[in-house]
Amino acid sequence: MSSQLRPLPLYDGDCSFCRWWIVRWKHSTGDLVEYAPFQEVGFQFPQIPKERFGHAVQLIEPSGQVFSGAEAVFRALAYSRGKGWMLWFYSTIPGVAALSEWLYQFISHHRSGFSKLTRFFLGKQAEVPTYFLSRWLFLRMLGAIFFIAFVSLWVQIVGLVGRKGILPAHYFLTVALERIGPQAYRLLPTLCWLNASDQFLQLLCGGGAFLSVLLIVGIATAPVLFFLWVFYLSLLTVCRDFLGFQWDALLLETGFLAIFFAPLQIWPRLPRESAPSATILWLLRWLLFRLMFSSGIVKLMSGDPSWRNLTALNYHYETQCLPPWTAWYMHQLPEWFQKVSVAGMFTVELVVPFFIFGPRLFRYVAFVGLAGFQLIIMATGNYAFFNILAIALCVLLLDDSVFANWRHRKASHSATHARSQSRAWPRWVVAPLAITILLVTTMLMGEELRVSVPWSEPVKKIYSWLAPLCSLNRYGLFAVMTTTRPEIIVEGSNDGVNWLAYEFKYKPGDPARPPSFVAPHQPRLDWQMWFAALGSYQDHPWFINFCKRLLEGSPAVLALLAKNPFANSPPRYVRAVLYDYRFTDLATRRVHRTWWQREMTSLYCPVLLLPARSRD
Repeated sequence: MSSQLRPLPLYDGDCSFCRWWIVRWKHSTGDLVEYAPFQEVGFQFPQIPKERFGHAVQLIEPSGQVFSGAEAVFRALAYSRGKGWMLWFYSTIPGVAALSEWLYQFISHHRSGFSKLTRFFLGKQAEVPTYFLSRWLFLRMLGAIFFIAFVSLWVQIVGLVGRKGILPAHYFLTVALERIGPQAYRLLPTLCWLNASDQFLQLLCGGGAFLSVLLIVGIATAPVLFFLWVFYLSLLTVCRDFLGFQWDALLLETGFLAIFFAPLQIWPRLPRESAPSATILWLLRWLLFRLMFSSGIVKLMSGDPSWRNLTALNYHYETQCLPPWTAWYMHQLPEWFQKVSVAGMFTVELVVPFFIFGPRLFRYVAFVGLAGFQLIIMATGNYAFFNILAIALCVLLLDDSVFANWRHRKASHSATHARSQSRAWPRWVVAPLAITILLVTTMLMGEELRVSVPWSEPVKKIYSWLAPLCSLNRYGLFAVMTTTRPEIIVEGSNDGVNWLAYEFKYKPGDPARPPSFVAPHQPRLDWQMWFAALGSYQDHPWFINFCKRLLEGSPAVLALLAKNPFANSPPRYVRAVLYDYRFTDLATRRVHRTWWQREMTSLYCPVLLLPARSRD
């Protein structure tokens, strides 16, 4: 009877390719499997012919059974958590065993070449990549992003959805409950059902900012992330149009996944943290893929000729919502440069995302390409916290070896020690979550690509129930490029003859005022004015409410503006005029000192005034 207690794979100790992979397997199986070069212990197993040692790995089980080649590898790795599926495929699915053994022998006969390829794509370090430091950085970046989002909204929320704001939250919930009934609680998930006062709205923003600081510090990260998600979802639900941007949805989806990615310890420290979930890590990478690839594919699927003939950037810099001063300079560059830039953008959005699923070197290339792309966008546009959030997701393409010179010993200790930690999300939670997310998001991407899948109908029902949580989303920015820039100028008058313009804080108004950087803060009203200008006031009911608040002289709404020409009392009349805005060229700006040239095109909405009894 064999006295051997653990499985023992015997490998060629003189082969650098074999040694590299044995180190990788050791890191995965830990102490459950014992490894040894056949040159040292092969003599203890005379039943195995010596020539077999040089051709394939030999696995000796404690029972005395011997397995060779690909089967030996799969049986050894089956002792590692989460790797048993390979042996199941080998043993169950017809043809897999034969194909595996053929591939094993092919690689065995070309070990020198595959050794070079392994080190080129996976790096010189053979240990399984860990993500303790990557997670540490990602969570703190996410905390900073939540802080920015909550504080940015905090200074605006009373004017946007307060009781004297543009779209009062309490009125919205009251009407919703009357029209929908009890279903409103499910369809409109928000803590504001408890209280929709101005003070409570500010409490949600302030509480979110405080929780964000806790996340940055690293206190109770998983529970904190849950409440951050609840608070932001509550605000998104009642702010409606003003929080209906893709980066708001992206923050919710990222924050939700991060709950299950964060360590469960109340005061986590690297030496004591449970290992990051590999399943959630790949779901976060899948989210990054969907975000970037969808942004590219929707441009092609839309049929917009400006994308297909590479002329979109001829218009983008001056027609984007809030262009900074750098956009003016980018707009002056020659057309050949703009076309090359569009081609580069398509490469980054349609090709580079696939590198996310490749080996280590490919993921590093994806990080450089995707994060660098976001930095370029940040340098030429104002997109709130979107670019920082995308970069935070890119951080998860990097493993701890990138931070090898920073707390390397602690990271290594964490990777070893964490394997014994029991405080991690159980599989019965993570597995159903992952399956649901993959099914729903694959269905959503299939709809973007106009590809139907046979199981889409039941998945659509699941999605209809989950949609109110705004944590499984479609993405795709700038599907159609706007080629003109209509701009709404809101004016007030006391006599209907002399009109004075309200000046917004950041959107174009005075042609001589230089465009400015405002991100990561997002002036929500300024953004909505851009969307309103692309349609009619009938398409944007909030706009009439905004004008009504100007006629009432609402302090909360006026605080959202840079200039109120009626400081003493509100005007009698308000109107909105539509202008066509264009960037000036170098010569015009040199002479007139203006950044914009504009031309009035039409009246955006009729002259408005309050009913007599309202003015009284």
